[in-house]
Amino acid sequence: MRKIIHIDCDCFFAAIEMRDDPRLRGRPLAVGGDPGKRGVVATCNYEARAYGVRSAMASAYAKKLCPELLIVPGRMAEYRAVSQNILAIFADYTELIQPLSLDEAYLDVTNSQHCRGSATLIAQEIRQRVRDTQGITVSAGVAPNKFLAKIASDWNKPDGLFVILPDQVDEFVRALPVDRLHGVGKVTAERLKRLGIDTCGDVRTWRQDDLLRRFGVFGQRLWQLAHGQDERPVVVERQRQSVSVEHTYDQDLPDLAACLAELPSLLERLAKRLAPLQGQYRISKPFVKVKFHDFTQTTMELQGTPVTPEGYAELCAQAFARGLRPVRLLGVGVRLDSAHDPLHEQLALF
Repeated sequence: MRKIIHIDCDCFFAAIEMRDDPRLRGRPLAVGGDPGKRGVVATCNYEARAYGVRSAMASAYAKKLCPELLIVPGRMAEYRAVSQNILAIFADYTELIQPLSLDEAYLDVTNSQHCRGSATLIAQEIRQRVRDTQGITVSAGVAPNKFLAKIASDWNKPDGLFVILPDQVDEFVRALPVDRLHGVGKVTAERLKRLGIDTCGDVRTWRQDDLLRRFGVFGQRLWQLAHGQDERPVVVERQRQSVSVEHTYDQDLPDLAACLAELPSLLERLAKRLAPLQGQYRISKPFVKVKFHDFTQTTMELQGTPVTPEGYAELCAQAFARGLRPVRLLGVGVRLDSAHDPLHEQLALF
């Protein structure tokens, strides 16, 4: 019996924008293209969704639904950086991670010894760590398979956790509406409804052969899902590009000296995050991220900089010199190369 967690960030792009500019909170917000230039909504917050605004909707139509909607351009570099930080948190609990996009992933924690082996406690701890370190919320679903874990993560959104225990699967799936199943779109749902099939319990009254004749190969998949069956493993498909840690300070760091004083604790956290990867990657270069009090930010990295406290101090000084303003967030990390080359020995210097 597997223990699968599905993590889904809540309105990911919009959440980062609201995190970085608190003035955006509480008002309808979308990240996307210019309405006057046939732009499209990439994502939106829950205030905008209340008006019917959705991802992939034309920005111009979104403005018609919600005239007060503020549409801001995306910052993909920042979204990718946050996504990498969240993936690094996942890696503290399991190596079996399957990212689906920047904002969601499956984790197989069946053999994880963290949190006394409890998938529920692991999910709770991950959610808290993402909130504390990245300043956004994620929703999580815990279940014996990927199909149910993904449904569960959407059950108590936003900022929710829903757990389906093995002995609850049959009852939960029996009452599940068929339009919640992956692959059942609007057309298929209407077709099922005409056959008197509204829930997975209704599907169970049909023989698998009959569903095959009606729906082809999907009929077999429909029968399996209606019985809570999903044997797909969590497949590790992507290699890490970087590992980093960062911290947003309650009070801005006033000068370079204050920033340098924070480096040891950040480097200690980075070393702990790198330890499980020993022997799997080669470090190409270190980097430092600085976000100033006015929300402008910069990342400093130079090939050849030693992966040492002194190297990070030099990068921090150069990054700070780009703004010369109080700092609200400081981060350190490393870029990674081949998955088949060993890590450099500099890690021991941490």
